[in-house]
Amino acid sequence: MKNSILTFLLLLSASMFGQMYNPVKWSASVEKISDKEYILKAKAVIQSGWHLYGQYIEEGGPSPTAFTFKNTPKKFELVGKTTEEKGHETIDKIFDMKIKYFEDKAVFTQKIKLISDVSSITADVDFMVCDDSNCLPPTTEELTFNIPADKKLASAEETPAVKKDSAVAEDVTFVKAVDKPEKTAVNPVKKEESRGLLSIFIIAFLSGFAALLTPCVFPMIPMTVSYFTKQSKTKAAGIRNAMIYGFSIVIIYVLLGSIVTAVFGADSLNALSTNVWFNLIFFILLVVFACSFLGAFEIMLPNALANKVDSQADRGGLIGIFFMALALAIVSFSCTGPIVGTLLVEAASKGGIAPIVGMLGFSIAIALPFSLFAAFPGWLNALPKSGGWLNTVKVVLGFLELALAFKFLSNADLVLQLHWLEREVFLAIWIAVFGALAFYLFGKITLPHDSPLNHISVGRLSFGLIVLTFTIYLIPGLWGAPLKLISGFPPPMHYSESPDGLGAKNTAETTKAALPEGAEYGPQNIITFHDYNKGMEFAKKAGKPVLLDFTGYACVNCRKMEELVWSDAKVLGVLNNDVVLISLYVDDKKELPESEQYVSETTGKKIKTIGNKWSDLQIKTYKANAQPFYVIVDHASNSLTETSAYNPDIEEYYNWLQSGIKNFKK
Repeated sequence: MKNSILTFLLLLSASMFGQMYNPVKWSASVEKISDKEYILKAKAVIQSGWHLYGQYIEEGGPSPTAFTFKNTPKKFELVGKTTEEKGHETIDKIFDMKIKYFEDKAVFTQKIKLISDVSSITADVDFMVCDDSNCLPPTTEELTFNIPADKKLASAEETPAVKKDSAVAEDVTFVKAVDKPEKTAVNPVKKEESRGLLSIFIIAFLSGFAALLTPCVFPMIPMTVSYFTKQSKTKAAGIRNAMIYGFSIVIIYVLLGSIVTAVFGADSLNALSTNVWFNLIFFILLVVFACSFLGAFEIMLPNALANKVDSQADRGGLIGIFFMALALAIVSFSCTGPIVGTLLVEAASKGGIAPIVGMLGFSIAIALPFSLFAAFPGWLNALPKSGGWLNTVKVVLGFLELALAFKFLSNADLVLQLHWLEREVFLAIWIAVFGALAFYLFGKITLPHDSPLNHISVGRLSFGLIVLTFTIYLIPGLWGAPLKLISGFPPPMHYSESPDGLGAKNTAETTKAALPEGAEYGPQNIITFHDYNKGMEFAKKAGKPVLLDFTGYACVNCRKMEELVWSDAKVLGVLNNDVVLISLYVDDKKELPESEQYVSETTGKKIKTIGNKWSDLQIKTYKANAQPFYVIVDHASNSLTETSAYNPDIEEYYNWLQSGIKNFKK
């Protein structure tokens, strides 16, 4: 599943190479609240799939949105700070901080008080936008707020923004207002949402099969199928009734998912995923579920409800069959409830219709055996007999619930930045949980509802060995191992007592070689040039091709590539030995010497900073302005293969590097 999603993202990013993006349209309006006081409103319309960062982001993160009101000579005064809408907040693992962003639209307001008459007020807005695959360089636009001349409380007509280079204050290019957004690449967020829903469906489907193997559900299969086949006049009628029974199970659970979505709202569910209280409540909830599965107590719905529903099942016909399905859901709640609850929690963090999709997958897995065994009753003879193994399945699910609970507690700790549940503590807890599970499977630990165990089966032994292997795999993570197999579950490496791993600093220092002139150590201690000419000169002497890395200091996906892809041994070997890396930062604010400043032939903007220069090079040469962006070139700056962008598939990225190197050697 993970590989398929990565492949999908690769294909999607490949479809966007060579495109120019302009995903944000700004407009300005004014609302009068008294003779001297006005509200200035700046509205950003954001193309679907892109997001705009908020104003208040700590230093070291992506570039925040910032407003600079031009007030020389002083004709007005600002009343309070510029405010913004609620937006979305998330913990970014690359920057290790809480980051606020906006989707679709954002409105910023600033209250002012006039000191003297003024017809308009101008302001520069600096901003940065990203999608799931690209980050654009920080950009500045000039907004004009026309102050209404009449004395009525009214909003002025919106005026289109004036766009200019992020480092240029003099050169202004007016942007025509457009009715429709420019055509862009396929929306990666919507595509990723569909993939996310598919993942939820598959996980829920497998969870449904796990629920089948619990003491509350498994014995019901032969009983229910026998009832339908014996009570029906013909075999066809028995099959039909069992199919209706299975379909009723699907309706009941999908209805539950629909209610959750309707009560909480499709969009608000996703916003809850980084909410501290949401994560704390569900941590407690999952611990309760785990204790129930481990045998501490049973979670039961009121008996009166079960009896009332069961009495309705005697009515016969379609209504009777439906109530039989409802009775199954209620009677088996002590086993299915914790699984359903966990699925709804996970689906809630995805938002949208994920709870409905999750319940659809879960219910299909529950209903499928009843329909299949009704159609082929002879298969019932092949079913294993009920016994102590059913409780073993339940206990295993309890351990898994307990491990998952600490993921929610970790989310709350990350949001609050308490550093109580750092990476080492989280991994120690998981090692203890899965170690205890391994001992349980080997029969060294027994729990309240376990049957006497004289020996363990080959299947139980095999599964115990798998769990023990996984537990041993986790242990090096305490000393800084990346543990890519569970990437995304434990806190990130930098949220740790030893962010670089024990001894990592000393190792890095001893392996560093003498630096060529103009080079420095970059990500993963790769020798990197930030000056194009010096890098090309060194490449000629070394006889190696050049990897141009158009990047940015505030580029999230650039950091992901450097930490997750460049760290791979094969890729790192190529970057260290087979190419010369030139990293060109398009958001470098250092000013060029006056003699090197120029007006771009492509955009007509004045190029004043180093970042402007590299951004102009990317736009002019490759007709692209998004980062990360990679090009392999020879010593005459000719491209040796197609360009590449954000590509989390290590094997694909490695093969892309090799193709460029192979063409260089021809």
